[in-house]
Amino acid sequence: MSTWSQLSFQDSASPLMEEIIMFHDHTMLILTLVTTLVGYIIFTMMTNKFTDRFLLEGHFIEIIWTVAPALLLIFIALPSLHLLYLLDEYDSPSLTIKSMGHQWYWSYEYSDFLDVEFDSYMIPSKDLEENQFRLIEVDNRMVVPMNTYIRILVSSTDVIHSWTVPSLSVKADAVPGRLNQLTFLVNRPGLFFGQCSEICGANHSFMPIVVESISMNSFLNWINNFE
Repeated sequence: MSTWSQLSFQDSASPLMEEIIMFHDHTMLILTLVTTLVGYIIFTMMTNKFTDRFLLEGHFIEIIWTVAPALLLIFIALPSLHLLYLLDEYDSPSLTIKSMGHQWYWSYEYSDFLDVEFDSYMIPSKDLEENQFRLIEVDNRMVVPMNTYIRILVSSTDVIHSWTVPSLSVKADAVPGRLNQLTFLVNRPGLFFGQCSEICGANHSFMPIVVESISMNSFLNWINNFE
């Protein structure tokens, strides 16, 4: 989850989020180098009174400053296309969960099992335990098995919401009358927090999302003991 003074992404909990972070760092490195070089050239031209006729009329330097930006764009475009195809939907998920947005809470239904559905409300501040987080803890977490491909079907019953968990690299609008699909894989156990990311009314800030990743055996025990 996010912490104070955090400037970068949250720690990744899925392979796709790791790829997104690496692509971001790769692109930022190129942008930093370009910005530094262009800034240095501008500063030098503004402070230096000397001129060079070969620089003003040279065809070779024109070729360089035409080809170099094109190569930089290629270095950005190739990993971007690679990541775009990685983010495409997975064809054969092992588990399907339907998430419905309401004003102002989420409900979950595990479609592969009978009668496994529940509502997830934010816990009020006065009811929080000592180790729980304010405004982001819920009474019923969405429990998923780790190292398993999960499909989330997102929709809404009233207004547009948005189901978002940054550390899993998933975000989709919950639109009334329409199903949007997300697929992800959690590669480590833990709690991963998100919130509705679409302004949906007075209590928009108070419908958090908590995904709990556990082992497959623990998940099956949770399903068997579900009441």
